[in-house]
Amino acid sequence: MAESQAKLTSVDPVWDRICVEAHAAVRDEPLLGALIHAGLLHHATFSRALAYRFSMKLASNEMSEQILREIADEAYSAAPYLASAARADLVAVFERDAACHRLMQPILFYKGYQALQTYRIAHWLWREGRRDLAYFVQMRTSEMFGVDIHPAARIGQGVMIDHAHSIVIGETAVVGDNVSMLHSVTLGGTGKEEEDRHPKIGNGVLIGAGAKVLGNIRIGDNSRIAAGSVVLAEVPACKTVAGVPAKIVGDAGCSQPSVSMDQILKEKPRLRE
Repeated sequence: MAESQAKLTSVDPVWDRICVEAHAAVRDEPLLGALIHAGLLHHATFSRALAYRFSMKLASNEMSEQILREIADEAYSAAPYLASAARADLVAVFERDAACHRLMQPILFYKGYQALQTYRIAHWLWREGRRDLAYFVQMRTSEMFGVDIHPAARIGQGVMIDHAHSIVIGETAVVGDNVSMLHSVTLGGTGKEEEDRHPKIGNGVLIGAGAKVLGNIRIGDNSRIAAGSVVLAEVPACKTVAGVPAKIVGDAGCSQPSVSMDQILKEKPRLRE
């Protein structure tokens, strides 16, 4: 059977479900048929669909869709972990974003998910020593999605970047597994130092909209950073910080704040006088 037919006999349940959703979407909204077939149903595997999306979104007069597709296909072939991380990211968005009702949505419509996958290819290029090409992918990702992630940054899997407008992640930043961050988050430095200068975000951290985490500081596992906070000092595990500059205001409130996505700061009960 031609590659244009979804292979429902595969051993990839995530991709199988995406294809079922895609067929249903074409039936319900025929005007999107060309987009959905080109983006999903014309491809035999999840990684090939991602490579196509990478090439379509980043193509320009400076670099063609065909060349970008070859780069992405090479990356997914040489580094199977890229597709594994993309699956984990996809499930994270589906489970944590109340507006996401189908697995196909992030691939086709969510710039946070798409930008994270283009970063992953840029990071692979960086590790392969193809740094100018990695910088090119970073530039086009920033231009297309409003997300600026240095290709040398290290990001785990199961990561959700919600809304994703004005995200900045610096060169020596590290982001753990199962992290959730909202729009306008910056993981930046504090000056012109050239060594290790960016934050280290632990596993399971929730970073609220507009938060700025600056400097080579550690944000402990399963902690919460409230929206609009400016974090300049290390944060212990399982704590909530808020304010400018941010201070500890309580415990994280649950074992997995990045999954619960609970951003409400609960007031401490007042002592009776």
